[in-house]
Amino acid sequence: MKSSTVPKVQAQSPGFSPREDVRVKPFEWTSQEPHPADSQLDSWARGRLLGFDLETTGVDPFDDVPVSAALVYVQGGRTVNVDHFLIDPGRPIPSQAVAIHGITTARAASEGVTLESGISHIIAALGFASATGAVVAGMNLSYDLTMIDAVSRQWFGTGVMLPDLRVVDVLVIDRHFDRFRKGKRTLQMLCSHYGVDLPSAHDAAGDAGAAVAVAMAQAEQYPDLGRLSIDELHASEVKWHEEWAKSYSKWRTEHGRVSLPAGSWRWPVCSQ
Repeated sequence: MKSSTVPKVQAQSPGFSPREDVRVKPFEWTSQEPHPADSQLDSWARGRLLGFDLETTGVDPFDDVPVSAALVYVQGGRTVNVDHFLIDPGRPIPSQAVAIHGITTARAASEGVTLESGISHIIAALGFASATGAVVAGMNLSYDLTMIDAVSRQWFGTGVMLPDLRVVDVLVIDRHFDRFRKGKRTLQMLCSHYGVDLPSAHDAAGDAGAAVAVAMAQAEQYPDLGRLSIDELHASEVKWHEEWAKSYSKWRTEHGRVSLPAGSWRWPVCSQ
């Protein structure tokens, strides 16, 4: 599907912020701007969207940690700010992870903020989004948000407690609205399907910006989705993810595989 009316969202990486430049407080939104008049996007899709993505040491959200993070602020269909920074994980980055995102242990240690500082900044940005009605958008965000929650528990003794945080996960939406489409559902494949450019995969800023553009394209392709209030959409995604997890777990057991852990049925933050 190619869309000609979805506004251009910056998907390429603007480069990393210097180590000392990670903000003490999150970026502050400007006054609300109208969406381009020729767009059919509605409600949440034309408001304040915070694209969020991590690159990490591995695939386990309860044990692995971030090595880079991106917070892409989109308003009125335009990118208004990008926070993109390296994080020193305080441990060696496995070669398998380096092969994917290209961030080495030495580079993260020399250029990255501390894990505590990086996590604190991300939590502050998520909290500000929650308090100001902005929507956090991304790809498979239950992975990223679960990792932030797990690291927060390790460092600060408590998880990310943001009951008003509203999340748009393009993977959850795609699985629900195009359930029987064959093929993988990676970000690259979703970008191709919804007509979004992705200059470089596995770059946190590029991935976060592309995910926001995919979310807006989905709202345009599925008008009922765009017309939902963000509260309605968030509640629906909780249900859609659980339905998918149950169905996929049933398929796995029928084919002699282990069912998904019950905690992974939760969204947007999984439990062990």
